[in-house]
Amino acid sequence: MTTLLDALVAFLIVLGGAFALIGSWGLARLPSLMTRLHGPTKATTLGVGGILLASMAWFPLHSQEWSSHELLITLFLFLSAPISANMIAKSYIHRRFRRCSAPEDVETELPAPPGEGTDWATFGSSKFDDTRTGRP
Repeated sequence: MTTLLDALVAFLIVLGGAFALIGSWGLARLPSLMTRLHGPTKATTLGVGGILLASMAWFPLHSQEWSSHELLITLFLFLSAPISANMIAKSYIHRRFRRCSAPEDVETELPAPPGEGTDWATFGSSKFDDTRTGRP
């Protein structure tokens, strides 16, 4: 039974390492911000999650103690990665909409939102009103 669990832990470590490597490579090599955003938020999160699952299986098996640290790390990782990715994507959309000084890969127009008669959730209406600057 121990050999089977050790093989499972080894598989999870290799799988987690492969996901982390692919996610890191995507972060370094993809061309624009919105495509680079998928590397750390998807693949690297799965990679670290796989390694943490292996750790949660290994330590109770060999030291006869269970710790909630790995479970808490996994919980915080899976909660914080999508929220931070959402905030980065929203700021990217706002920079495109405002035509601020942005990198060369930033397009000048927003694509049409999906659906008939809908608008982007970050802008709330068809005209974005910034009361601090008076710009529409």
